[in-house]
Amino acid sequence: MIHFVKIAAAFVLVALATGCGSTPPSRFYTLSAASAPAGTPSNLSVVVGPVSVPAEVDRPQIVITTGPNQVGLDEFNRWAAPLQNNISRVVAENLVVMLGTPRVTLFLQTASAAADYQAAVEVQRFDSIPGEAAALDAVWTVRRSKDGKTETGRTTARESVQEKSYDALAAAHSRALARLSQDIAAAVRALERSGQ
Repeated sequence: MIHFVKIAAAFVLVALATGCGSTPPSRFYTLSAASAPAGTPSNLSVVVGPVSVPAEVDRPQIVITTGPNQVGLDEFNRWAAPLQNNISRVVAENLVVMLGTPRVTLFLQTASAAADYQAAVEVQRFDSIPGEAAALDAVWTVRRSKDGKTETGRTTARESVQEKSYDALAAAHSRALARLSQDIAAAVRALERSGQ
């Protein structure tokens, strides 16, 4: 009997040691700027931010929507940078191309500098559903610095995801952010026309 207990304990130790060594490596994802045609060159300056995201997705792990009232965290698939920073950077990169100006910066980088326009974004939904869709719902405000005039809007985008991969989810979120950036660029152009 004692011999059997020793053998069983040895098997348990081997199983535990083997299980600890088989942890999958973490993968890191980032959002990307759109490959849009360049806008008419301009000398406008725009600061992007602040950008806020819902608390439930404001974490390193990619948060997956698993049901109408349920989400899951994937410990091994993570954002490479905080999500709000990732979104700010992509919107800024998109605006550089869409507005034809290199003078687009992030809010924290230019807290004391005056820009012609400021685009603040409040992301209200950022849903990731593998194999189905990436959904974005954001309220944004573009403010003209010289007189404080604003344009406010809402961008709602749902981009299909054909694969169940995280690469496909990140690409779909990037497409949704391109639509958000187009709406912000249109508001900047409208305010610029009205101020001349």
